[in-house]
Amino acid sequence: MAKQNVAEQFVDILARAGVRRLYGVVGDSLNPVVDAVRRNAAIDWVHVRHEETAAFAAGAEAQITGRLTACAGSCGPGNLHLINGLYDAHRSMAPVLALASQIPSGEIGLGYFQETHPDQLFRECSHYSELISNPGQMPRLLQTAIQHAIGRGGVSVVSLPGDIADQPAPDKAAETALVTARPTVRPGDTEIDRLVDLIDRAEKVTLFCGSGTAGAHAEVMEFAQKIKSPVGHALRGKEFIQYDNPFDVGMSGLLGYGAAYEATHECDLLLLLGTDFPYNAFLPDDVTIAQVDVRPERLGRRSKLDLAVWGDVKETLRCVTPRVKEKQNRRFLDRMLKKHADALEGVVKAYTRKVEKHVPIHPEYVASVLDELADDDAVFTVDTGMCNVWAARYVSPNGRRRIIGSFSHGSMANALPMAIGAQFTDRGRQVVSMSGDGGFSMLMGDFLTLVSYDLPVKVVLFNNSSLGMVELEMLVAGLPSYGTTNKNPDFAAVARACGAYGVRVEKPKQLAGALKDAFKHKGPALVDVVTDPNALSIPPKISAEMVTGFALSASKIVLDGGVGRMLQMARSNLRNVPRP
Repeated sequence: MAKQNVAEQFVDILARAGVRRLYGVVGDSLNPVVDAVRRNAAIDWVHVRHEETAAFAAGAEAQITGRLTACAGSCGPGNLHLINGLYDAHRSMAPVLALASQIPSGEIGLGYFQETHPDQLFRECSHYSELISNPGQMPRLLQTAIQHAIGRGGVSVVSLPGDIADQPAPDKAAETALVTARPTVRPGDTEIDRLVDLIDRAEKVTLFCGSGTAGAHAEVMEFAQKIKSPVGHALRGKEFIQYDNPFDVGMSGLLGYGAAYEATHECDLLLLLGTDFPYNAFLPDDVTIAQVDVRPERLGRRSKLDLAVWGDVKETLRCVTPRVKEKQNRRFLDRMLKKHADALEGVVKAYTRKVEKHVPIHPEYVASVLDELADDDAVFTVDTGMCNVWAARYVSPNGRRRIIGSFSHGSMANALPMAIGAQFTDRGRQVVSMSGDGGFSMLMGDFLTLVSYDLPVKVVLFNNSSLGMVELEMLVAGLPSYGTTNKNPDFAAVARACGAYGVRVEKPKQLAGALKDAFKHKGPALVDVVTDPNALSIPPKISAEMVTGFALSASKIVLDGGVGRMLQMARSNLRNVPRP
């Protein structure tokens, strides 16, 4: 039996850690590893057209499966392209191992061709970033990197010079046990006692939930029922907490709707559950606040806390719910539910009035029809910008659907690459990329990756020929829009030229049929929908001082627009309010 080289040993360890695919672009210093993947049946190489796509795809796969995923870039410019997708994965707590191959080890520090120092460059977007400087070091260093990515939730980066990857692996390298799953974290008894006391003493309690409530839907609902609490959510918490929720009062933040803002400000006690919601201007400063999070560094960094609780939301509620006294008075809950329904009634008309005849097509209408026609277990990947608005307002979660986006990092061009990673996890599951024309065209080359692998991703392109969110920011700041217009091709024709299914939609009556035909198509498909660039209206009282980057965070009440089937849910919940 031929002796293993370091690259082969590296790939074997990744396979043992559960990695199924290595996303990247081949080249020079990376070649020994790619060749080792070619000869290892446990891992597939996924050749993308841009390394940024590789990192986004790996991050999406990790979020869908919960498993460690991997991406790779060759030395210098190759691995530098990974950085934006790695930032996103790291901020999304997606366990990703990035291989940054390096120039020949004897040339490091001498200004060699394509020389960079990836072990330093990636430190800000990783829990661990180190250079392998000799073959004997590799197994333990890679194991440490894997344990950081999985154990802490985020990115680890391993830099590996190509010449070392090609050297013989050390004899009898120890096959130590690898961490492949994270434990649950239970708060201390003192914190549980204090939290129970705060809840029992408060008359009006509101829950505000983030992505940390994943897997804890039943526990949150049982808890809310016992303490008669309205339940609001941040964008990343939407898919985990909004469905089957009779206590739902909507979402707060830039894309907020309903009564979430009022519920968080008119309570006696606000419980922040698994959320790192960044817009502190939307959080109250005059109510008692307790926060529960598995990441202790996130406790108290958005608002002043009266109690910080380090623990999983699910485990914390399992400890707390049996001990709190059941509240009998639900006046606060019922009042917030009515406010929520009234608020949605007031904005739903923004997209229903003559919408089926409006040309250019209302993007709200596109999102609403898409929500109705998409599968019950579809994965939606969402571009940053106006597509975030449409997904937040119209995609209806049900406990089976997933909604993935660059919700913490806020990068453009993420939807198509994320759809690649999501589709590789299950070719039979419907994956829909909600792409803006700006984001899609930025990494449009990787539409060819869909064609190369015959991935049945459906790209629904919201084509308003502009950078819509940037125009909105300029408008609110009192500035004329400038540099935001895109001169676009017929994207459907581009898709067909690539060998995929493509159709262009310019009239509302064409939309449903076009989406149905695209969904029936067995391979990749693109629906280029020409949408109205002036679809959004905003409250007249927003001033320039209220704008802080993307957030518009001090505005409190933000975008006016439709809310799709959420109104039906709110009306249904309101019917459950007891009548005197």
